[in-house]
Amino acid sequence: MSFSEDPDLQPILFGLFLSMYLVTVLGNLLIILVVSSDPHLHTPMYFFLSNLSLADIGFISTTVPNMIVNIQTHNDVISYVGCLTQMSFFAIFVCMDYMLLTVMAYDRCPRNIQAQNLTRVSEFLLMSFSEDPDLQPILFVLFLCMYLVTILGNLLIILAVCSDSHLHTPMYFFLSNLSLADIGFISTTVPNMIVNIQTHNDIISYEGCLTQMSLFTILVCMDYMLLSVMAYDRFVAICHPLRYPVIMNPRLCGFLILGSFLLSLLDSQLHNLMILKVTSFKDVEISNFYCDPSELLNLSCSHNFSDDFAKYVLIAIYGLFPISGILFSYYKIISSILRIPSSGGKYKAFSTCGSHLSVFCLFLGTGFAVYFGSAVSHSPRKDAVASVMYTVVTPMLNPFIYSLRNRDIKSALRRLQIRTV
Repeated sequence: MSFSEDPDLQPILFGLFLSMYLVTVLGNLLIILVVSSDPHLHTPMYFFLSNLSLADIGFISTTVPNMIVNIQTHNDVISYVGCLTQMSFFAIFVCMDYMLLTVMAYDRCPRNIQAQNLTRVSEFLLMSFSEDPDLQPILFVLFLCMYLVTILGNLLIILAVCSDSHLHTPMYFFLSNLSLADIGFISTTVPNMIVNIQTHNDIISYEGCLTQMSLFTILVCMDYMLLSVMAYDRFVAICHPLRYPVIMNPRLCGFLILGSFLLSLLDSQLHNLMILKVTSFKDVEISNFYCDPSELLNLSCSHNFSDDFAKYVLIAIYGLFPISGILFSYYKIISSILRIPSSGGKYKAFSTCGSHLSVFCLFLGTGFAVYFGSAVSHSPRKDAVASVMYTVVTPMLNPFIYSLRNRDIKSALRRLQIRTV
């Protein structure tokens, strides 16, 4: 719907809405900048306020720019896909505004204000891998090389999938999103660790720790969600091959990716709420090279039943359910493969999901080594090594597993190389 058909009114509406949009974006950006730059405002209240400003920028940006363009071009038509995209972002930001206003109301409770004044932690100390100065350059070069190899490998997979029309299928669409999540996953921890090794400074601010923890939680959860979605995709492809194009249509694929992101975002915000409720820490030294949510919760002086219950509920929802779904999918896949009479057919069917199964086992195995190993060993150094396997080695190996075990990816990379030359 257009606001007015009067051509004389169009320039006035254009100038009015453009001015309102620019004032809104500029005002909220100023709030975010002031809160970020002033250490006196590094409190939960202003942390929520800056997030509210960020949500407001996204909220107004989903509707007003499109409306301004429509007024200027005299064209009020929107595509079906564009309408769905706008609706999705609008629902996210409106809900985010409501949730943040609720959280800010809880933050203003008198007992919470009194608790905030008890203890103020401004920074944490991350664990270094080695105090030996001769070993620092070796660690710096090692982690820098691993980081660059991971970024390059995952970018090549994304480039191969985007550039080759043969790979425009649900399986490779999910794979490119997994590679994108892996790039973000490793980028939340390793660059900061490399800088710390080079500068010999393992201190991280409270806000920086919360930010790193939030991004880390989103991307780890996104990896789990995408591996679950990819298992479902392989289940449909092998167990229902004739209905595969109908079931795994573009609309469902987009919905699965959006749903995975929203669930990951919810998980991150729940962890944030649990940490922000902590008013006093028994120590500021984190037994890892990044801000792990479980490590921060272990540093809390006040353990209560509600926090433990919430932690176990999150583990059940975001850990057991995806893993159960993957295991059930592979149970069905293996049962279907065993019913194939020829050995060649069995090999061909299993080869389509071999790479995904390898990545899932690697990711799950290293994840269990970190979280269950820390509960048994109580050795910070061993936990840090297990964390490196989980956060650095796994994203680095994923591109190699998919490119070496997958003919389509190898062919696409070969064609990409020929076109580049």
